[in-house]
Amino acid sequence: MTATLATPTSLDPALAAVRDTLDAGRRLSIDDGLALYRSHDLWGVCELAHTLRQRLTGDIAYYNVNRHLNYSNVCALSCKFCDFYARQGDDKAYTRTLEDIRRETRLAVQAGATEMHVVGGLHPYLPWEYYPDLVRTIRRTAKDLGSDLHVKAFTAVEIVHIAKIAKVYKAADRTAGIRWVLERLKEAGLGSLPGGGAEVFDDRVHDETFKGKIRSDVWLDVHRVAHELGLNTNATILYGHVEDRRERLVHMDMLRRAQDEALIRLGYEPDDEGAVSFAPVVQASGELRSPNRPPTPEMNDRGGYFQAIIPLPFFPDGSELEHLPGPGGLENLRTLAIARLMLDNFPHVKAFWIMQTLPMAQLMLQCGADDIDGTVIWYDITKVGNADTHQEVGVKDLEQAIRDAGFEPVERDTLYRRVERHGVTWRLADRPAS
Repeated sequence: MTATLATPTSLDPALAAVRDTLDAGRRLSIDDGLALYRSHDLWGVCELAHTLRQRLTGDIAYYNVNRHLNYSNVCALSCKFCDFYARQGDDKAYTRTLEDIRRETRLAVQAGATEMHVVGGLHPYLPWEYYPDLVRTIRRTAKDLGSDLHVKAFTAVEIVHIAKIAKVYKAADRTAGIRWVLERLKEAGLGSLPGGGAEVFDDRVHDETFKGKIRSDVWLDVHRVAHELGLNTNATILYGHVEDRRERLVHMDMLRRAQDEALIRLGYEPDDEGAVSFAPVVQASGELRSPNRPPTPEMNDRGGYFQAIIPLPFFPDGSELEHLPGPGGLENLRTLAIARLMLDNFPHVKAFWIMQTLPMAQLMLQCGADDIDGTVIWYDITKVGNADTHQEVGVKDLEQAIRDAGFEPVERDTLYRRVERHGVTWRLADRPAS
């Protein structure tokens, strides 16, 4: 691999300027991002992202063994893009009991899962105690079965809702209530936060498609407080509905600025513009110099950080926006590649195969992604092509998909530590067997 972010077959001169900016280790501007979106040379854009991805993570691609749990689809909101929510009393409405949670946890442990991913609707009638009890039930059930199952649970939207249910959320000091909830959930065993609910950080888009849901400043507050408490989080962007490309780029810029804050808290030195980038700099000799290495879980005593950006395409079927076409495959590839290039301080980019499809996720591994998520088992939020909620891909299939794409599969835990596995029994590679 050459050091320079070269695209020798590129037909678009505009990509040369972007390449030079990246080689110099400088952060791309929103205008640079627009140039990437407007370029007629999609494969040149993907090649830039692929080269940067290889510099950051080499030839490996991550997956994990996880199980998704949607504890309820009852929701006080009715976002126009959502086909998941139900009203209390609807035929399709459900809410899981703690016994249901125990059963799902036992199934996760029996399958060798390292992570339980838990999200749900904004249920207006569940008491505050349900949420820490849910986390505590998963952790205790797993521990009784000899598993250190990680609980990644509750989007920022849910955290704010839970704070309101607990009557600790005050508009005058909203972070105090957010902190109160996150501290108690962490005490119960919460390990990290997923990245859902971000949608697109724009007030116009917000008011048109998901009015009533928290705005960008509150979403970022939740993740900022989580980071202060040493909890790692992810971030998403739901694109391809009523937003435009510039609004997507502003969303990415807001995320990377929030990540700058988290990294500075961890001790990273910002540049003159306050940015912290993991992108290597190309020296005059052609060699690479990496001024900043991505953080490790061992640094979490000083704070948490965003681990991955997860671009999610909008699926119109079944929603109030089903008259829209949704993004096509080429737009999906381009948006993920641009996310890799713009978010230079995010360690990972995930091609979430459930929403991208596994074949598209394979392509995305060559366009900037280094992670395709996990085995999943159940997913009731979005169903591609009217798929059933039982959406599972086994470890062998995930590993084969990664190899076919030209990469070395590496099983990770939620915090991106390597996992050593013998059937359903697993341990962290850097931790001696107990």
